[in-house]
Amino acid sequence: MQQLHQVTILYDENHQFRQVRLNESHPPNVKPSWHGDSVGHYEGDALTIDTVAVKPDRPFAVIDLFGTPYTQALHVIERYRLLDYEGAKDGLERDAKENYRPEGDLRPDGKGKWLQIQLTVEDEGAFTMPWSATVSYGTRPGAWVEKVCAENRFGFFSTGREAAVPTAKTPDF
Repeated sequence: MQQLHQVTILYDENHQFRQVRLNESHPPNVKPSWHGDSVGHYEGDALTIDTVAVKPDRPFAVIDLFGTPYTQALHVIERYRLLDYEGAKDGLERDAKENYRPEGDLRPDGKGKWLQIQLTVEDEGAFTMPWSATVSYGTRPGAWVEKVCAENRFGFFSTGREAAVPTAKTPDF
């Protein structure tokens, strides 16, 4: 959601959202948080987001679906662009080889718009050099289905085992 002074990103799982302040700098003493401190600006048609201070001391603190860990030195630059199929095609082909994809084709007719995110990850505490990736998202026919972690405790990709989700024998109300 684009607002005057920020962009709010809504995620389709676990009721998460992320706020990105626009045209600002990181404060001098940023307190680490779940999604870190994100500031953004536009470079032409690309929304560029700079994120620091992502909290590393939490359960399942990973930066990808493969369980790659990170440290307090994590710095991520993301570039979001909305492209037509021809503009997104190279990234989609790379995605098919390198990234997890849900079953089924995303808009196999080549119509519509695609959200492509190019990201660069730096973390001198975890990596010897920065690395980059491109991820493309298309539209899928149908509704945006709500997903709740407590209803699917086996969905943590890197482990393949049940996550440590709290349970209650009696209601708490």
